[in-house]
Amino acid sequence: MRSKRVAPRRGRRVRIRLRLPSNRYATATLILVTVLSLAGLKLVYLQAFQAEALSARAEEQRETIIDLPAKRGDIIDRNGTKLAFSVETRTLQVNLRDMRERWNEHAREHPESGKDFEARIAEISAYMAQKLPALTTEDDLLSRFRTPGPFTFLVDNVPPSVADTITRKFPEIAQEKRAMREYPGGRLASNIVGYANWRMDSPDRSKHNIHGLVGLENAYDNALVGRPGRVLVDTSEGDDIPIPGTAREVHPAVPGSDLELTIDSDVQYELQRRLSDYVSATRANGGSAVVMDAKTGEVYGLANDTTFDPDNITSATAKEMNNQAVTTPFEPGSVNKVVTASAALEHGVVTPRSRIMVPGQITVADRTIRDAWAHGTMPFTTTGVFAKSSNVGTLKLAQRVGEGRWLGIAKKFGLGERTGIGLPGESPGSVPPRNQWSGSTFGNLPIGQGLSMTVVQLAGMYQAIANGGERVEPRIVSATVRGDGTRVPRPAPDRVQVVSEHTADQVLRMLRATTQDAPGYLNDGTAPPAAVEGYQIAAKTGTAQQIDPVTGAYSQSKYNITFAGVLPADNPRFVVAIRLDAPDTTLPLGYSAAPLYHDIAAYLAQRYQIPLSEKRASVMPLVLD
Repeated sequence: MRSKRVAPRRGRRVRIRLRLPSNRYATATLILVTVLSLAGLKLVYLQAFQAEALSARAEEQRETIIDLPAKRGDIIDRNGTKLAFSVETRTLQVNLRDMRERWNEHAREHPESGKDFEARIAEISAYMAQKLPALTTEDDLLSRFRTPGPFTFLVDNVPPSVADTITRKFPEIAQEKRAMREYPGGRLASNIVGYANWRMDSPDRSKHNIHGLVGLENAYDNALVGRPGRVLVDTSEGDDIPIPGTAREVHPAVPGSDLELTIDSDVQYELQRRLSDYVSATRANGGSAVVMDAKTGEVYGLANDTTFDPDNITSATAKEMNNQAVTTPFEPGSVNKVVTASAALEHGVVTPRSRIMVPGQITVADRTIRDAWAHGTMPFTTTGVFAKSSNVGTLKLAQRVGEGRWLGIAKKFGLGERTGIGLPGESPGSVPPRNQWSGSTFGNLPIGQGLSMTVVQLAGMYQAIANGGERVEPRIVSATVRGDGTRVPRPAPDRVQVVSEHTADQVLRMLRATTQDAPGYLNDGTAPPAAVEGYQIAAKTGTAQQIDPVTGAYSQSKYNITFAGVLPADNPRFVVAIRLDAPDTTLPLGYSAAPLYHDIAAYLAQRYQIPLSEKRASVMPLVLD
């Protein structure tokens, strides 16, 4: 059989394929080569030209600047005795995140050791509690270690030597320099010095110094605080938690200035003690007293019957924290009659021996004012009007002076104005503006009702009389002392000539009769118990009704008992001003502060060895025959 031959299909071609690289792979290869080339060029550029800048930037990212607290200045009295100072301490802290990671990793790698985070913090807490029994407890430390955050403070006010011992034994514990404020006198002058501290739970406490919160600590904080230094520390990646042992100083701290006060610590102590005892003895609601230099206005002592303990500030009451001698005005009563006495003599209305017929009462507008004791019309001397504290006689003299001239002298005495003593919260007191006076206002003001003042203002009025009529702005801070020892005195105090020197001398002589204990009742002053043996004393008593907060009228049972005196009257050295708040006037001591003045003045005479008066004060006629 003949086989068939199959003919090829028309139009079909036989092709041979060669496998060559595709365009896609070529493109990818080209891109890869280009990227690698550029990366290489960039690496060369960075290493050759930007290595230093990038290194610095990386360093900045893991370094942090921390403020280094400056040593706070001391507060010292006029004799250099420290009333407040700072001691260097340490705060212990821990980076909890790093500690957890380290000890958990240790537990995984060495399970046989039995040491993990919990075991470590138990060991540390027990050791620290044993070393610092007065500052912390084991339970408190454990609770801090178990804080969920990455960092915690453990304990403050650690002595540096103890802190060094702890951090050497436990390297994960870090320490920072801190300061603790010490008040060696406790309650002594705390109403003046105040209080300064920093809070452990403050989030920015590592960036600030101790700051003043109360008193001069607060008022002079800028001078005391100094200028913080700066340290550079390495921090953990991703946060600002310092790595222990990496701190290096950048700028040293500049210590604050010391504050030099006019206060005498011994005088302050005696003033606080004697005032507090007298307030208790008279069952008064409170009291304040000031001892002031008669010539310079410097305050040697300024006390309230209660003060706070700066070592236990959280338990202090509002009354203890209130420096009432400067913050709390009161109606002064007859101690304010010094304004009328000064105005009457300054304007030539009377002389100290002028005869004044004084009835038992006087009517001013719709008010009738009486003396403290019933009497008919009597021939007083001007001296007798004030030594026996006659309200009626004082108002008769004030009427001769006139409202305008009386108010002018009152303003010169500083009534209604802050004294500028420099203590926080000072009140200006009050004197009603002339255009608000009613018909009876001038029946109140000359006898010390209807206006108010602080004890510091009261002392300042009598300082003016003791200083030849010149009132000197009182002061309690004499200078700041810089860290290098440079003493910077406070600016010179303001001075106001209230009355002439002659008038001031006449008033001072008249007020000696207040302590006069003469034969016969008529020539007795109101305060013989204030007399100090061997010294001439010029003084004035005061009793003012308090306003009843319920009725808004004057109380018939609550009084301000006041006293102001000059020691000695013939050569003034000190002025003492006292206010008792609502003492029990039925008690033997409750109706007068004269015995308290005597004790304070006698102490001052002894402490400063004040020379005896050259001659005994002569008896002055108070009521004429």
